[in-house]
Amino acid sequence: MKKTMALFCMVATSLSLGYAQQWKPAGDKILTGWGEQLDPANPHPEYPRPHLKRDGNWQNLNGLWKYKITSKEQGQAPTSWDGDILVPFAVESALSGVGKSVGKDQALWYHNEISVDKKLQKGKLLLHFGAVDWQCDVYVNGQHVGQHEGGFDPFYMDITAALKKGAKQLVTIRVWDPTSEGPQPRGKQINNPHGIWYTPVTGIWQTVWLESVPQTYIVATKQTPDVDASSLTVSAKVDGAQAGDQLLVEAFDGARKIAEASAAVGSDASLNVANPQLWSPDSPKLYDLTVKVLRKGKVIDQTQSYFAMRKITVKKDGKGVQRMYLNDKFVFHYGPLDQGWWPDGLHTAPSDEALKFDVLKTKEMGFNMIRKHIKVEPARWYRHCDSIGILVWQDMPSGDLGGNIWDMQPGKISNGVHDKQRSPESEAIYRKEWKNIMDALHNFPSIVVWVPFNEAWGQFKTKEITEWTMKYDPSRLVNSASGGNFAYTGHILDIHNYPDAAMPDPKIFGDKFVLALGEFGGLGLPVEGHTWQQKDNWGYQSFKNKEELQRRYEEVVHNLQSLIPLGLSAGVYTQTTDVEVETNGLMTYDRKVIKIPEATLKSIHDKLYNVVID
Repeated sequence: MKKTMALFCMVATSLSLGYAQQWKPAGDKILTGWGEQLDPANPHPEYPRPHLKRDGNWQNLNGLWKYKITSKEQGQAPTSWDGDILVPFAVESALSGVGKSVGKDQALWYHNEISVDKKLQKGKLLLHFGAVDWQCDVYVNGQHVGQHEGGFDPFYMDITAALKKGAKQLVTIRVWDPTSEGPQPRGKQINNPHGIWYTPVTGIWQTVWLESVPQTYIVATKQTPDVDASSLTVSAKVDGAQAGDQLLVEAFDGARKIAEASAAVGSDASLNVANPQLWSPDSPKLYDLTVKVLRKGKVIDQTQSYFAMRKITVKKDGKGVQRMYLNDKFVFHYGPLDQGWWPDGLHTAPSDEALKFDVLKTKEMGFNMIRKHIKVEPARWYRHCDSIGILVWQDMPSGDLGGNIWDMQPGKISNGVHDKQRSPESEAIYRKEWKNIMDALHNFPSIVVWVPFNEAWGQFKTKEITEWTMKYDPSRLVNSASGGNFAYTGHILDIHNYPDAAMPDPKIFGDKFVLALGEFGGLGLPVEGHTWQQKDNWGYQSFKNKEELQRRYEEVVHNLQSLIPLGLSAGVYTQTTDVEVETNGLMTYDRKVIKIPEATLKSIHDKLYNVVID
């Protein structure tokens, strides 16, 4: 036995070294510490889906794949390959090991011969993708099994029918991504990076994995708390359900079962959660959840999840000004604009530890909120926000920019006059992906605000899109257009102002909308040795040293504080980290330098949460 184990360890070590010899970061840009220590044999090994866990029946496919860049017109899989690419890092990134651009006239192909674990060789086999930007065609053993369009939402394909006998299977993927030359949601990506616009992200950028499921299986769950009724409503989408199948939902506080309910598959189950401990940034209480499909009393499928009891509402304070209330208490929302970019991984954090680092540092700095700016993160990022205790304002990634006017008069009512006229194709792409994103993120209690548009970037049919969003998810607030053309709709009126704090006029708008400062600050400090490029970096206002930066930061936050009793309910400071040539982050792009100490920031921010509003 000892000799066998020793031989196994030697083989595993040899394979790991072989991976390391084949792969190294591409280019000469700065790296994070996590990127410097990345093991290419084991990138992002964590289970990627915290809200629908099945024990022991998944297999991670991250690692080195073959790749080739061809013309867009090539319809057949290549027979030769350009080299190796490290999945799940985009081809343009350093950590992919490639660092090449792919334009609208080209396609990116991936290829891998996988060996399916024996434990997965039963039931149905699903191939999951956390995210692929943008259009993705999947082939298994040469058979086309499906296409997906959308750069920010997770998806899967049932590949059972395409499998051949034995463990070895060939997986080939074709990706096409026009980046800024197409109408699709893309966020800050642009084909010609400059200023506030960043390097394109093409292809796989989140975990790829296999999952074995029974013939009847839970595809997704939707859980919505009702604090006033002390209840949790749970529904489940079940594939292969039969007449008479039942849904059994059980809630736990640690090992103690606190509630259970059953319903017919296709109907909602309502759990009575008596005397719940409410979730908040100060007390991020999470409960565990088990969802089962029963057939004649036998468990057919079972998944684990979690939930929190919290509510976010709008009502007037004692002065008649609309405010946001978390669990019936006024909480001033203050957080950084968080773009979620990395110098070595672009959209992809180099590791889960790195992903969690940004959330932890945000909390240690005394922020209670993050505005996730025109990007959607992997599901594990939201799980970190849930467990650490951070409110999240979630943007829809923008796309199809240009063709409309941004009226920059703070708080002016445009009533849709300046909305963009999008093509039917562009509208359909936006609506489909926004719905898919909302569905994928619904179960994360940290998300309290949806933001459909940012600064008139592709803003269209504002009133219609906002009211659809409000109706589709009434458990959250909707900020119709952060800093954009306000169309007298939604819960929040949000302006942007750099660098100083400002707010919409409470005398005009305060009795109708929550008043927010969706972006301000942008105070810049380039730190030598930690910038994307050697010169021509910028911030909205730049400083020569940390002391100057801190003094100015204290000033803008003091001015922000003075607006709270007048009616301001939220502020968003730009930004968490430097991003490419922007050096206005509280941390450098590589996360190696924190420009103002966490404890200092916390002492500055604590004053914002103690302002008396009535």
